[in-house]
Parts: sequence; structure tokens; C-alpha cells
Amino acid sequence: MISLVEVQETNKMIREMNLDVRTITMGISLMDCAHPDMATFNRNVYDKITRSAEKLVKTGEDLERQFGVPIVNKRISVTPISIAAGAVKTDSYVPVAEALDRAAKEVGVNFIGGFSALVQKGCTTGDRILIDSIPEALAVTERVCASVNVGSSRNGINMDAVKLMGDIIIQTAERTKDRDSIGCAKLVVFCNAVEDNPFMAGAFHGVGERECVINVGVSGPGVIKRALEEVRGQDFETLCETIKRTAFKVTRVGQLVAQEASKRMGVPFGIIDLSLAPTPLIGDSIAEIFQVMGLEEAGAPGTTAALAILNDNVKKGGVMASSYVGGLSGAFIPVSEDHGMIQAVQRGALTLEKLEAMTCVCSVGLDMIAIPGSTSKETIAGIIADEAAIGMVNNKTTAVRLIPVIGKEVGEMVEFGGLLGYAPVMAVNPFSCAGFVNRGGRIPAPIHSFKN
Repeated sequence: MISLVEVQETNKMIREMNLDVRTITMGISLMDCAHPDMATFNRNVYDKITRSAEKLVKTGEDLERQFGVPIVNKRISVTPISIAAGAVKTDSYVPVAEALDRAAKEVGVNFIGGFSALVQKGCTTGDRILIDSIPEALAVTERVCASVNVGSSRNGINMDAVKLMGDIIIQTAERTKDRDSIGCAKLVVFCNAVEDNPFMAGAFHGVGERECVINVGVSGPGVIKRALEEVRGQDFETLCETIKRTAFKVTRVGQLVAQEASKRMGVPFGIIDLSLAPTPLIGDSIAEIFQVMGLEEAGAPGTTAALAILNDNVKKGGVMASSYVGGLSGAFIPVSEDHGMIQAVQRGALTLEKLEAMTCVCSVGLDMIAIPGSTSKETIAGIIADEAAIGMVNNKTTAVRLIPVIGKEVGEMVEFGGLLGYAPVMAVNPFSCAGFVNRGGRIPAPIHSFKN
């Protein structure tokens, strides 16, 4: 049992260190909504989501008041639409995205994820329809998030899909250029996507999940930073132990919220995702943790080692606090959502290439990075391929959420608002990779994938 004494111990973290439950995400299976008629399918989807998540937002608000823990977002993830809508006779899933958006607005959630396709080994007809629908779907909806998994350690990398996603990202940027190409902030390309991720834009409800579950994502960069300030200059063992102990306390808060939410809604508890997901607020930054560790700026020599320490010990502390830690748990490094990262880019300490190196040891990958709107689709595909290769070879989840901002060039600032923050447009390597990405086919899985 989790005692109220433990909750009270976290009051200072909440008041002074920006501790929050970043999201309660309800995962909902849409497999029983299948129907060949689009209108019938959409009605089934809308009815099931609004019925299942009817009490989600109110429950989150009640828990905030009872425990004093901010719950920043209430979200929904659904079965990948390319699977759930596979029987629908159509050439576009945009109407499905609109139905998802209406349902999300009706129940009051911030985002709904699952406009997704899993194409690591090849595309079905439904997968291709979904991918082709993404630009318009993200332009005409407000709360729908999309994701495509293009590779895995078991199957290799589908380079046809990688090439296609380079084009889809450009199309999405063009369709939302009047809003600084914000559609791309709701689109992520994965390698080794996980089925129980509560964080957007990559959340979907995997086919191996239950009918309906509650997943909770906890965030606490400010808490880790404050704890490390108390051991400034001490050795690495002390540094690691401090991170583990602090991560344990943060995870216990998430465990309490998850258990209570599950109980009150009568929905099984899935996982706790302990992710150090930053915000644009000063004091709630991964980059500022690096500075407390002894680096002048994020991007300085030693940054990748510092991130590896942080990521590993957050996970070690989390798994001691809950039997069901999952999702993407670890440290996120989104540029636009982290005040310290933004500052490092502006000062010239942090480049796209250094960020790529850091993704070898972080939770996810290249996240919320604004690049020039003139960047070619082949260059974007090349960046996706690089990141997917890191995930495939290292047997970890990696992702790319790039935002080619139409009409903006290197050094200009882009405002996305809210948790999405703001970002300087970063430089991209100008040399072409077109001959490489245009080869087509699939990059085979690495030799260590044969584990049977």
C-alpha cells in the first residue's frame, strides 16, 4: 500500500520543483468497431470512445484536488487505425480522424493518439491509406496525433516507408504552414514502437493490450535537478544513487494516481511511464540537469555520458517503485519543450548531429526539432533512417519528430504554444542523401536479432 505520508513527502516537490503527473492516458481497443461502411465504423468508434472515457477527465480533476498533484493532461490512445479500420471500403481515413477528434472533444481530453500504422516489414492496403491520409487528417483536426513505425530490431527498416514518410512530413508541413507547420508536431516516426506508451504524439493501444487500460506518465526533471544540487561536485556513485532515490519517490506518486484512477473508473491499471519529460518552464529542464552535473551547456563534451547516467538511473529507481513500469521510461530531449535545450541551441552548443548522438542513450529520439522549411524530403528521410538504425541496432525505441517550418530558415524562432513550447530553427546538413534513400527495399535486421 502507498501511504498518505509518502504523498505528503512529495508536497515540496510539487510546490517548488514542478513535479507533476504529465498524463493519464486511457487505452481503448477499437477492434470490435470493425465494419465495411465508413459511417457505421465511425459511429462505432465515436460511441465506444465516449462511453469508455466518459469519466476520464473528471476522475483526473478529482484526483488533482484530493492529492494536490497536478495532472497536466488527460489523453486517449486507440488501436492503430490502419488495423481497426482495415475492413472499411475507402481510399481515405480522414473521416476516421475527424470522428476521433469529435470524440476527443466530447470527453474533454487534450489529445487522442492512434492514427497510426505499423509498417516495419511492409505496408498493407490499410497502412498505405492511413499514411496517405496523414497530412489532411492532421490539418483538419485539433487533437488527433499520428505515428508510423518503420523499423524494428527483429524486422529491419522498411526504407520504402522511410522514403514515403519524408514526403508525408513535408506535405503535413505545407498543409499547416499558416500555423508554423504545427501538424508535424503531432506526427512521429518510430523504430521499435511500444504498445503501452502514454505520451503523445506516439501513443497507440497495441493489439496485445487489454480491452481498456489506464496508463500514467510521470514527469520530474525539476525534482531530479533539485536533488542533484544537494550533491554538487560529489562522485558518480553518489550522483547515481541520488537519481535512483529521487526517481523512486516520483514513481510512487504516479503509482498512487494510477491505482486510484483505475479503481474509480473500473478500468485495469496498465503501466507507469516514468519519463523526465521537460516543459518550457525554467527549472523543469533536462539541459539544466546536465549543468548541475557539471556541464557548461547541453551539447558540451560529456553530454552523452551525462544523459546515459540520467536515463539508466531513472529506470533503476522507477522499477523499484512499481512492478509495472513501461512505456518509454527514461529521459526525453525535445528541443522546443526544454528551456535549457533551446538556450543551448541558441548559444551554438547543441547541434542536430550532437542530438543524434544523444539519442543512442535517451528514451526516444530526435524530438520536437524545428528545421528549415526548405529541407528536402530526401534529407528528412535520411534523418529518419539514421535514427531508425540507432534503434534497430541497439534494440531500443527511437523516434523522429521533425518540424520543417515552411517559410522559416536557420536561426528564426517558432512559437507552438503550451507544452509544445517554442524553438529556434536548427541547421541541417546540406549534402544530399537522395541516392541512398531512393534505393528502396528493406534494410535487413542485424545479426543479433536471431534470438530463438
